[in-house]
Amino acid sequence: MESLALMPRYEAYKDSGVEWLGDIPSSWELKPGFVAFSESKSNNKGMKENTVLSLSYGHIVVKPEEKLVGLVPESFETYQLVEPDDIIVRCTDLQNDKVSLRTGLAKNKGIITNAYLNLRVKNGFDARFLHYYLHALDTTKVLYKFGSGLRQNLSFLDFKRLPIFEILEDTQKLIANYLEKKTAQVDEAIAIKEQQISLLKERKQIIIQQAVTQGLDPNVPMKDSGVDWIGKIPAHWNLMSLRYAFEFLNSRRVPISAVERESRQGVYPYYGASGVIDYVDDYIFDEDLILIAEDGANLLSKSTPLAFVATGKYWVNNHAHIIKPKFHGFKYWAELLSGLDYTVFISGAAQPKLTRDRLASVLVPVPPKDEIQEIISFIEGIEPDLNRTIDIQKSQIEKLKEYKTTLINSAVTGKIKITPEMVEQ
Repeated sequence: MESLALMPRYEAYKDSGVEWLGDIPSSWELKPGFVAFSESKSNNKGMKENTVLSLSYGHIVVKPEEKLVGLVPESFETYQLVEPDDIIVRCTDLQNDKVSLRTGLAKNKGIITNAYLNLRVKNGFDARFLHYYLHALDTTKVLYKFGSGLRQNLSFLDFKRLPIFEILEDTQKLIANYLEKKTAQVDEAIAIKEQQISLLKERKQIIIQQAVTQGLDPNVPMKDSGVDWIGKIPAHWNLMSLRYAFEFLNSRRVPISAVERESRQGVYPYYGASGVIDYVDDYIFDEDLILIAEDGANLLSKSTPLAFVATGKYWVNNHAHIIKPKFHGFKYWAELLSGLDYTVFISGAAQPKLTRDRLASVLVPVPPKDEIQEIISFIEGIEPDLNRTIDIQKSQIEKLKEYKTTLINSAVTGKIKITPEMVEQ
């Protein structure tokens, strides 16, 4: 990726008069946002459109059919119409959500909930350039300087007053073309590294699962475990159900409603079926335990691990089973359960559930105590190098994301000058 420091700059700069913009090219002018935007409030009365859109990770996408469950067609008449090149903004809850990307550029016609603000771009302005500009204000947290109310909500009034660059439309298109090309290259590089991370994690999981289910001696006599997901195990190992291998601590779970959690914010992790979902002002547990999802869509989608370790001081709600090994070697049991396939033990499709009785009936291999320790030592021996390699890839991804953010911000605010030659490179 090109160094931003080596990119061309404009011949002369001037003070913008706006603290968060700093100096801008002397040929650029600032105007209030109402010269570039109007607010579109066209509703879908009469069901003119039926393609439901949503704002997801900074992109306007067609909403998957499974996400439309519970929404009756009549309700879509209250949705607002979206045209290509409309800029959609999620204006709510700036106070609590400073992570989500709040803007997206529509590529197709459709409808979207009127909870979003729809900015229609006026003639003389390139919608892509303006979206990159708003995206830059979002990722650099400038948008969070605006807004009103208890939760700091934005409104069209904020965008009417927002300083907007009035520059030649050809210049806007040039910058937008360059950013489309370069951000696509960065995104591709990120995707490659994410794939590398997935492969490294998969390799790590395979190595560990082989160790915890088959041991470390490739020449040891094996026997059929009778359990599909386990396969063959060393002949001298035993099989035992979780009912006898673990202590269930579900009776100590205490759910806290979302409303109550708002008034009980703290430093202690609050666990649910898919991991930490909040932080509260008190804790129930102060020991290493294994949590396994009890219900929720993640039981089938497996977008996050179904079994995971909780450490330190924390609280657990009633959507995760809490179990504690009765035998030596916590790490062995944690690794074993994190790789287990729970699919055959899950009941229900619309509302999947892994009941305590079904979980307790799961059979797991039980090696002798000395072998458990050998397996733990083996895992602890291979993990550092694998984790280090994964961390390097993650670090490179973060640097690419930072580069992308800085590149967009620098281009749309005139800190670098985009030339036709740069677009062609």
